[in-house]
Amino acid sequence: MPGAIVQSLEPVTLVGGGGLTPGDLPWALSLAPILVAADGGGDAVLASGAEPVAVIGDMDSLSAGARAAFAGRLHPVPEQETTDFDKALTRIDAPVVLALGFAGGRLDHELAALHSLVLRPERACILLGPATLAFHAPPDLALPLDPGTLVSLFPFAPVSVESEGLLWPTEGLAFAPQSRIGTSNEARGPVRLRPSGPGMLVILPRGALPLALNALRAAPRWPSPSPGG
Repeated sequence: MPGAIVQSLEPVTLVGGGGLTPGDLPWALSLAPILVAADGGGDAVLASGAEPVAVIGDMDSLSAGARAAFAGRLHPVPEQETTDFDKALTRIDAPVVLALGFAGGRLDHELAALHSLVLRPERACILLGPATLAFHAPPDLALPLDPGTLVSLFPFAPVSVESEGLLWPTEGLAFAPQSRIGTSNEARGPVRLRPSGPGMLVILPRGALPLALNALRAAPRWPSPSPGG
């Protein structure tokens, strides 16, 4: 795992180049006040007038204007084996990363970002999209949701989930991407999830962002995968 470029005791907002919903950046910064851009996300940050502490990526999408504006904060990662989202995520050491501009645009880019969430289970990160948010379920998660709140579970690997507070319980179900998924469930009130292992994504309405961020910050994390494993 590469060393950290950004270390923070506060949550970090990470901006990508996929476009921002109006108002999202100020909202994100009110919850995660340290700002980082991933490659072309630096142009969105520049246009907003905000100041990132770092711009991380292969820099193939960053404009000349953003390069000049953030010249002292560029951290090139030239390899082409990973996405700019993954390059940045693996170089941020923070309680939670709130990622904007990676969901709701090109489907292949969004899938790649979701793949990174599963690939890096030890890193707490929320992808905020135009209608929903998504994150990798930690080993034990308590969500103080209102009754009727959408709770979708999507497995990227075979996994089971002990749950409390869902309209349709998940006990005894074997989830897997090629067989059973758990989308369009809903909360009866506060929800608790205990997956059997990594691989389960949780999808909530975007309005649940503050409580999801606080819940992830308080939750235990999966251990880092062993090298090559």
